[in-house]
Amino acid sequence: MAGLEPLYAWARPAISRPQDALVCGIHWELIRHGYRCLGAGDQPGPDERKSELLPAGWEANKEVYTLRYKSTDDAYELLLKAIMVEDSMILNVMDRRSQKVADVTLAVADYINPEHLDDFHKVYKNTEELRTRITSGIIAPLRPPAGKARKEPESKEDVPWDENPLQLPPRQPMGARAPHRPSPLSPFAVGGEDLDPFGGRSGGMIVDPLRSGIPHPGIDPSSGIPGRLPPGAVPPGARFDPFGPIGVGRPGPDPDHLPPPGYDDMFM
Repeated sequence: MAGLEPLYAWARPAISRPQDALVCGIHWELIRHGYRCLGAGDQPGPDERKSELLPAGWEANKEVYTLRYKSTDDAYELLLKAIMVEDSMILNVMDRRSQKVADVTLAVADYINPEHLDDFHKVYKNTEELRTRITSGIIAPLRPPAGKARKEPESKEDVPWDENPLQLPPRQPMGARAPHRPSPLSPFAVGGEDLDPFGGRSGGMIVDPLRSGIPHPGIDPSSGIPGRLPPGAVPPGARFDPFGPIGVGRPGPDPDHLPPPGYDDMFM
């Protein structure tokens, strides 16, 4: 407990009982965790200031020790009461701002050698256990861990990519199947895809019977079109612009063989 030795030497004239030495050790442990003592008693006095030393009169009441502390960043203000009950000391600490309370009970004989109050190197024992009890029983319950970051709220501008036409869609891994696009069943969807440079909408100006909304079982341009396209000529998922009727043996006359109305009109 580095730093406790000079504090104990300074406070030695006021230490007459084992519980005095224990309060001195508890005080220094609070100092180590970023607290400073404001004074003794429940109420603040005139011209108080933060100090690493014990205040005047801290040992006046051997049955109830009352000390007030404030963190160096002024975020926490503690009221500590150390109450003697037979051979044990009950520590009751309250943060006045959050109203949180922590309690620890210590057996004085476990940490103080009463016959060596004059020798700092022998008066304390089990110091690591004392530090652990103070940290886990008082410091941790009243103060969150240092450096704990608060979770930032999500921005209202963050919207999924498929709802934002100006945001690039996530990249597909190699070999992944192209995402399915809904068929433009609505007549008002015509031209929507050509207005969207990132392909977030459907309904282009190119008439594609494969995407007209009418099911065509068995038609897959990537597998080839007999007599027109070899297999693999159309990449899977690619937009396909047919250049002729799909399938062979289509019944009925070819509309291209019929002359348009008024074809013999010279002004057509």
